[in-house]
Amino acid sequence: MNYAECLELARGKMGNYCKACPECNGRACKNQMPGPGAKGIGDTAIRNYDKWKEIRVQMDTLVEKRPIDTSLSLFGKNFQYPFFAGPVGAVNMHYGDSLNDVSYNDILVSSCAEFGIAAFTGDGMDSNVMVAATEAIKKAGGLGIPTVKPWNVAMIREKMALVKDAGAFAAAMDIDAAGLPFLKNFNPPAGSKSVEELREIVKAAGVPFIVKGIMTVKGALKAKEAGAAAIVVSNHGGRVLDQCPATAEVLEEIAEAVDGSMKIFVDGGIRSGTDVFKALALGADAVIIARPFVTAVYGGGREGVEAYIQKIGSELADTMAMCGVSSLAEITRDCVRV
Repeated sequence: MNYAECLELARGKMGNYCKACPECNGRACKNQMPGPGAKGIGDTAIRNYDKWKEIRVQMDTLVEKRPIDTSLSLFGKNFQYPFFAGPVGAVNMHYGDSLNDVSYNDILVSSCAEFGIAAFTGDGMDSNVMVAATEAIKKAGGLGIPTVKPWNVAMIREKMALVKDAGAFAAAMDIDAAGLPFLKNFNPPAGSKSVEELREIVKAAGVPFIVKGIMTVKGALKAKEAGAAAIVVSNHGGRVLDQCPATAEVLEEIAEAVDGSMKIFVDGGIRSGTDVFKALALGADAVIIARPFVTAVYGGGREGVEAYIQKIGSELADTMAMCGVSSLAEITRDCVRV
């Protein structure tokens, strides 16, 4: 199976909104983009995609021919590629009822682990979303990253108990989910966190903690102050606030400010191995791709995930070869033209 075949099979299974487009760019679904949030007109999701395409890579084939090494070491684990599947929760509500959180996570987490990467998993109002995610990670020997919503501290501690039981090698919180309507109305109050509150959450995790939803230098430095091991430059897929800059527009300045003191992931509109290359050149250590992995699972299950990983991985390796680099460490700022 290749990814084009996977897309064809996914159409009709993805619910009322996702069109399983040849390349997911936000234009067909706009403010009806699947997933909680989807506020306003959806212009930030489209901008995320467009800004990666405006960055160009610098071709250089006047180099010694060497084997291409796409591998990444992160938090004591080795991965074949520097990209990860993004967190998605309540899939049957947002995408289609041919899968639920148990079946989706069983396929995604195990397949990602089998084919050389790892999956971030989602969270939701239904406590079973997190239970299903952590169970799948436990089955995969801890090779997954559960992502907790910014609930109140007591609820977060309950979720962290699941994370520890799963043996997950890292944990995350999508702090940008603070803009989701169901969190705003949650009781006890949930949503944004102070540096002090985040510091307590990081301690409770007991594993390297990743703060997802950083879009400014100020936010990155606050996450560092709270003890985060990594951040994700992310605007929640462009769904929670119109008129935001794209992640590609802010990544470089955030990476310069962090200066290697934390690991940096980035997401939002990354849809090819060449986009992955651009993100690494601008200072990311790894990237996260979410929505196309949903299509991969719905369209082809394990084979769909394998096909998508191979697609992105081979595109990355080809871009590296054509730009004269043989390892991720050699992908530097002068490899791209902004």
